[in-house]
Amino acid sequence: MAVLIEAIEIKRKMFFEFEGAPYHCVDVDVSKPTARGGQTLVRIKMRNLLTRAVFDKTFKAGEKFSEPDLAVISATYLYADSDGYHFMDQETFETLTLRADTIGDDRELLVDNLAVQIQKYNGNPIGVQFPPHVELMVTDTEPGVRGDTASGGVTKQATLETGLSIRVPLFIKEGEKVKVHTETREFAGRA
Repeated sequence: MAVLIEAIEIKRKMFFEFEGAPYHCVDVDVSKPTARGGQTLVRIKMRNLLTRAVFDKTFKAGEKFSEPDLAVISATYLYADSDGYHFMDQETFETLTLRADTIGDDRELLVDNLAVQIQKYNGNPIGVQFPPHVELMVTDTEPGVRGDTASGGVTKQATLETGLSIRVPLFIKEGEKVKVHTETREFAGRA
């Protein structure tokens, strides 16, 4: 028997099953009634793990959800080809392949031998969880000229080895490795 989770118990970053699909809670807001007899409502911003769609839905506090059959395994990115993106399971050493539409824009964060977590739903790979930061090489950026700024905080555009384009401080040069936040896709420092 699967464990049931009440809507009021759902917190950020939790997983639950709704209408036969796995969901990830992005944000949650509980509104308690001020009048007697009013119902406590839980507004959940949730992401469908199969379609990647994000939307808001409001539930009554007592509504129940089952836990999805989700497994998270450690894997390493190997390569991409016409079949998709290939990862190696770190325990069984088997190759897992995810389709390009499953990876989406996250392909700009994939670099050889990157350690990631792969989510499996009912035994099938459905998504990738990245570490908080990835290290990528700067392949193209304008040189920063001394005196360009009166104060700190001025940035310039840089293209990274995966094709990702981000804003970096003026002192970053081509050939340097930088850390990139995987959630916000912003500069996080030198590697």
